[in-house]
Amino acid sequence: MGFLRVLLAAVLTTSCSGSQAATGSEPTARPVEPVLPPASPTQILRTADVAWEHLNPARGDKAPQAATLWGDRNGTVATGYLLKPSDGFRSPPHIHNVSYRGVVIRGLIHNDDPAVDDHWMPAGSYWTQPKGDVHITAAEGTDTLAYIEIDEGPYLVLPVEEAFETGEEPQWLVPPALKWKTLSSGVRAAHLWGDARDETPSGTLLELAPGFAGALEHRAAHLRAVVIAGRPSVADAAQAGSTALEPGSYFGTDAASVHNLACPEQPACILYVRAAGELEVTPE
Repeated sequence: MGFLRVLLAAVLTTSCSGSQAATGSEPTARPVEPVLPPASPTQILRTADVAWEHLNPARGDKAPQAATLWGDRNGTVATGYLLKPSDGFRSPPHIHNVSYRGVVIRGLIHNDDPAVDDHWMPAGSYWTQPKGDVHITAAEGTDTLAYIEIDEGPYLVLPVEEAFETGEEPQWLVPPALKWKTLSSGVRAAHLWGDARDETPSGTLLELAPGFAGALEHRAAHLRAVVIAGRPSVADAAQAGSTALEPGSYFGTDAASVHNLACPEQPACILYVRAAGELEVTPE
């Protein structure tokens, strides 16, 4: 029956302008399909294998634990890491030198101005924290876990006396507020930030229904995917075998790539995907 190819950018953003004319020594030459370079090996890190450390070493075991999935939290590059606060954790008011995005994987997270009442974000929620903005972070649940992402580092925790204004506004999206769009039978997506039409990074939640099997194709650099829910399996399309991933696990590449994905059982599998350039989901 063949494959149904679904272009994420066409659904999640407005349509692009027409393709550019071919260039070269023969102006009448027919355009050809781009040839993907060989896929780089997929980097896979399961939650069980991450290295935990204190998020704020100055507070020791009073701080949540953090585990880097990709990048370098102490360097200057974009980075994604897991945040694991203890049940009942409540930070003192503080700021950060860089903005960040977060997705709740398990438990409940509150992140807002110290003067407001708690509003707990459940699993599947998305929020942003502007740099320089005074806030607290709190958690409920014995196994709370979240994914945190920065576009540049280092990630620092600073006192409220160093607060500054940027005009950036925070965001909070709990699951009922997510704008899911159906891409095909068994595939939905909720665009969160950025522009999926160009080669700058953007972020999307991708939901695969139980029983889904197909491929995720990426044509540019820097694909980063984190499992938010379910137990999907992933493999390079050119390789035999696959790896089952639990929530909090990561896979990614630094070049064009094709990954075989499957969501074999309940519940639905949800991935947070950060990518530079367009993605295609191809169900079997």
